[in-house]
Amino acid sequence: MVKAADMLIARRADTRARADFATWKMMAKLNGSSALPPEAQEFLASYKNLVAQMSEGEATEATIGAIYKAYYAEMGGAGTPPDVRTRAAEPAADNVTAFRRPEPKPKTKVSFFGSSASGTQKRPLPVALIFACLVVVYVGIRFYWR
Repeated sequence: MVKAADMLIARRADTRARADFATWKMMAKLNGSSALPPEAQEFLASYKNLVAQMSEGEATEATIGAIYKAYYAEMGGAGTPPDVRTRAAEPAADNVTAFRRPEPKPKTKVSFFGSSASGTQKRPLPVALIFACLVVVYVGIRFYWR
C-alpha cells in the first residue's frame, strides 16, 4: 500500500526528473554538457548508451525512470518508487461549453444624407445641414439687431 505522502513525493520526483532530463538533453545539444553536474553527465552518458541499443523514445523513458528512482530516494521516499504514469483524461461530465465569439452583425451602408438600407437606424444629420442652420441663425440675429 502506497501512502499519500509517498505518492506526493513520487509525483514531485517524476516531474522534476522529466524537467531535468529535458534541460540536460537540450544543453547537450547546445554543446553545454560540460557545465552540467557530474550526476547529470552520468545520466546523459547512460542515455547515449541506451539509444544505441533501443529507440530514442524507449531510451528516454528508461533514463527518466532511472532519474526518477534517484530523485525519489533523495526526496525521502520509502521503499520502491510507485508507478506514476499519467492516466488518460476522462471526458468531462459538466455543462460547461466552449466560448464562441458571436457572429458579427452585417454593416449597413449609410449614404451621404444619412439614409440607410434599413430604416430602423437613427439617421445622423450631415455636417452641411448643421452648418446651414448655424448660418441662418447668425443671419437672423444680425437682421434682428439692425
